[in-house]
Amino acid sequence: MQSSIPSAPPAARWERVTIAVVTVTFGLWLLVWALVVPVFQAPDETAHIDAAVHLALGDAWSAPGDLHVLNAVQAAAGQQATLPSDQWSTFAGLLSGAPGVSDTVNQMTQHPPAAYLVYAVTLKAVHFADLRWDHAVLALRLVDVVAVTALPLLAWASVRRLTRSPVAALVGALALFATPQLASIASSVSNDAPVMLFAGVVVWLATRLLTGDLRWRTTVTLGVVLGALIWVKGTGLPAIPFVALVVLVAGAGVLPLRTRLVRTLVVLGTGAVVGAWWWVHNLVAYHRLQPNGYAAMRPPKDFPPGEHPTLGHFLDVSWGTLARTFWGSPGIKAQVSIGDVLTSVLTLVALAAVVGFAFRRGPELRAVVVLAVFPALLIGIQTYTSAHAYLTTTEVAATQGRYYFPAVICLIALSAVAWQRIPRTAAGRRVLAVALALAAPAVGVYGLVVVGTWFWNAATLLPTRAGIDRWAALGPVSPVVVAALLVLVAVGLVVAVVAIVRGSRTHQPGGPTPVTTTAA
Repeated sequence: MQSSIPSAPPAARWERVTIAVVTVTFGLWLLVWALVVPVFQAPDETAHIDAAVHLALGDAWSAPGDLHVLNAVQAAAGQQATLPSDQWSTFAGLLSGAPGVSDTVNQMTQHPPAAYLVYAVTLKAVHFADLRWDHAVLALRLVDVVAVTALPLLAWASVRRLTRSPVAALVGALALFATPQLASIASSVSNDAPVMLFAGVVVWLATRLLTGDLRWRTTVTLGVVLGALIWVKGTGLPAIPFVALVVLVAGAGVLPLRTRLVRTLVVLGTGAVVGAWWWVHNLVAYHRLQPNGYAAMRPPKDFPPGEHPTLGHFLDVSWGTLARTFWGSPGIKAQVSIGDVLTSVLTLVALAAVVGFAFRRGPELRAVVVLAVFPALLIGIQTYTSAHAYLTTTEVAATQGRYYFPAVICLIALSAVAWQRIPRTAAGRRVLAVALALAAPAVGVYGLVVVGTWFWNAATLLPTRAGIDRWAALGPVSPVVVAALLVLVAVGLVVAVVAIVRGSRTHQPGGPTPVTTTAA
């Protein structure tokens, strides 16, 4: 495999301004989603909120399966279903009116408490007991919005290192708008949000290493961020072998194997010091790396007489659910969908492009192969977990597309390499770049329309009086605020697309100038 990757041209002012616009627009986009999707209507959001409130109240982080949902949190859900928002209680009112805990198990203590400690500090900082409960939850959602807002910047920087193309990098940043599901998860209360942030930084640093940045500060920083990632959630654990491979491969032909082995040990050791403490605790306390918080809710059971597991059923449920919940199927039970046909087409097209074009011979082949390891690990682990659940509980469980979001920057980088290779001419590359820059936000906007009309307008596209009344009764803010945010998002997207159109006329990938490898 060739490893001499040409250097990218320095970022011009127009490019820096454009990526700043895209990043801010993405943050506003997430804020819109935080306002449009009702509280408790994101996957596991009730459990995430409950866990945060437990810690804010000073409760201990219980053993997996021992934490129970507060009656106050369930009372909030009851008020949401029966009362207009101006009659909803403060958290203090909920806690006094519905004290104690319910019989419902909160499975979140199977995870490290790191994200929930941040949430608890946030709740205390805003004096959540005095706030109406939905406003307190909105404060938690904003924490996640702020965290994930950096993803376009990380996508741009990673794609730019890999492709040397300013235009491809900007299109890669816009690609994040094409996943309504990511926007929904990132704007809800979920420990998936900080995982996306830290995993994105890990991939960016890994890309720098694979493209010649062998400085010790980059290497050690990668170890620190890896530790922060695994400190948050088990979905970050596959990043450990990925990072080990990155550091071992980076600099091959420049650094001797012994040096690369030492660097690998330093990165893994740094990550372990920062983030391994929770997993060591699990091994000591429960003799398992990841205890199952669902054990009480999903106990093992046999298939009914005459029935047995089949590969066809497993693949059918897995494919449909994963494709749908990766691209766009928000809701507490993934009940809202942008369409099975659309999500299947998007998946097939993306897979065909990456498999068909990303791994062809070229200076970036080694980096591409290594970057592909991270999503491959997530796919393999998720498939094993789902298959094990199917065989032991008769349910095809753990089939959530959001489990692949830690590798979303990897997926965008691989896709960027692939799409850049499809056109044969400079004109073809310009047309494709503009088409993708238009298509990605279009999918996202369509997803927002579907979700917004589902929750607020009885799935009717055009506004209705009933939908307006519903928002007036239950909406978190005035519709004028949402409309103003949507205008700002539209302006940002137009500015970005216009910049890409102009940039594609004059900026193509750089020539074969070897990158300067820095190992200081």
